[in-house]
Amino acid sequence: MRNQLNKVLEGIPASPGIAIGPAYPYGKERFVLYRKKISEEDVPKEIAKFEEALIKTRQEILELQRNLSQKGAASDKIFEVHLLLLEDRMLIEDVIKELKERKFCVEYIFSQVLKKYINAFSQMGDSYIRERTADISDVGRRILKHLLGQDEGQPLRLEEPSIIVAHDLSPSDTATMSKENLLAFVTDIGGKTSHTAIIAKSLEIPAVVGLQIATRVIKSGDLLIIDGNEGKVIINPDTKTLRKYQKEKDRTIVEIQQLESLVGDLPAETKDGKKVIVASNIEFPSEVDSVISHNSEGIGLFRTEFLYMGRDDLPSEEEQFEVYRQVAERVKPYDVIIRTLDIGGDKFLSQIEMPKDMHSFLGWRAIRFCLARPDIFKVQLRAILRASAFGNVKIMFPMISCVEELKQAKSVLTEVKRELSRQKIKFNKNIEIGVMIEVPSAAVISDLLAKEVDFFSIGTNDLVQYTLAVDRANEKVAYLYRATHLAILRLIKTTIENAHNNGIWVGMCGEMAGELPLIVLLLGLGLDEFSVPPISVPKIKYVIRNVSFEEAKKIAEQALLLNSADEIEEFLSKRMKNILDRCISDNVCDVCDLTGLMPKKKRSKKRG
Repeated sequence: MRNQLNKVLEGIPASPGIAIGPAYPYGKERFVLYRKKISEEDVPKEIAKFEEALIKTRQEILELQRNLSQKGAASDKIFEVHLLLLEDRMLIEDVIKELKERKFCVEYIFSQVLKKYINAFSQMGDSYIRERTADISDVGRRILKHLLGQDEGQPLRLEEPSIIVAHDLSPSDTATMSKENLLAFVTDIGGKTSHTAIIAKSLEIPAVVGLQIATRVIKSGDLLIIDGNEGKVIINPDTKTLRKYQKEKDRTIVEIQQLESLVGDLPAETKDGKKVIVASNIEFPSEVDSVISHNSEGIGLFRTEFLYMGRDDLPSEEEQFEVYRQVAERVKPYDVIIRTLDIGGDKFLSQIEMPKDMHSFLGWRAIRFCLARPDIFKVQLRAILRASAFGNVKIMFPMISCVEELKQAKSVLTEVKRELSRQKIKFNKNIEIGVMIEVPSAAVISDLLAKEVDFFSIGTNDLVQYTLAVDRANEKVAYLYRATHLAILRLIKTTIENAHNNGIWVGMCGEMAGELPLIVLLLGLGLDEFSVPPISVPKIKYVIRNVSFEEAKKIAEQALLLNSADEIEEFLSKRMKNILDRCISDNVCDVCDLTGLMPKKKRSKKRG
């Protein structure tokens, strides 16, 4: 029996885009495990069997990682986490101890120990650690297959265009799936920071995760609409709904083509001649292709954490230098702003004993960690400085909260420069230094910080969280997370004014920089650089090229006179609509009529 028409499930948008197609339920194989008793003499044989399974699993993962790396996929680093799990002495010793004490066959013992670990991780308070449950499960499944003598089997290949529906999709599931006929996927569990979400974006496949009941209510062959932008799944849509989403999907394709054609490599310049920079945020070197193809004016934020995570050693100076050099050379003559290691919060290093902070975002992280570990900090600074001889590289320090921290960081940098000079190693001696303004205290004293650096970059994701005391991961207070809160806008205005008064420029690399209704506001406040995901660059340029700086300044002034985030958002949405309507009436083009350029208004909803 078919599901009812237009049943809507709401989850977490993991990868953007619209997909329409039939559901293909995808489930993990189930292992038949017997609690077989063994003798004392059999224990060494079972231990040897376990060790052989670990070796085979390691070889299997290394091969998978190698294949992904050759394809240039950024997600190959994810499997380093799996390799670390294989070497976890606590897990291995638990299995051997249980085997010796209980004397059951190793596959049964291993399955019991594995369940214990999965349960422990799934109940962790930290969302990042909790989401590693999928990695443990995936590695455990591989080990069990080898213990039972089963082959891994061939990657899933769909016979017709389909949408995968699963309780969970591990990194290896999504990475080994053939892209042919794969339209999208949805899962019951998962979050925005899970590895599967990262791989989905890497494969450019629309995805919605965290739906909770998808596998229970979606049947094989059900027609689905996947809205990866809004995090919605519509089951068996009626003709009207289907036509609406098909039209939106077609419009998105046309919009991208027209924007690329209209904007091309034109500068981000207002109608009255005010120029700004529209750059890109990247995490992996492979994203440089997208930076170039979308005519981005450089890299406004190069997150370097990926070099450190998911491995059992620290990246060497040479390894880091090669990555930074290659990116700088490819992006030249544009700038590459490299943010120093921003570890902590929702990111951790497996190689280092890091404290379990009760409030990890307020703890030992970012510049605080780097200043406490100059051995790690100096290696990265040496690599960045060496790369500066090959392109227009700039250095940016994260989470600066006071002048003292900044001076300490600059002092370490000066020390590293002296070392390189003594060794006669080339670097840009006048390399520009900047700080991220993401802590309220930094915004308040931005007049003092501006005297110490060459530029600012406003990190709105954390600035909003810290200023409004809102945990972004807590759904009960998510309605309070508003970038248009007057406190945020006033801090941004103060930061920009203090920077300009001291002769330095200001960029923004947080999500706020890519929200279309806010572009004109930020432009009017005097922002000099917008740094956004590469695919957003043409849209941002288009809006800037269709407004005057004088008009933008007036809009910003009017917005700051309003009393609430709701009023400000409504005002900015109306002004954006007026600007886009004007483009249509002037017969500039028909891009502005596309839904992708004029996002739907989202209403805030209190939860409790």
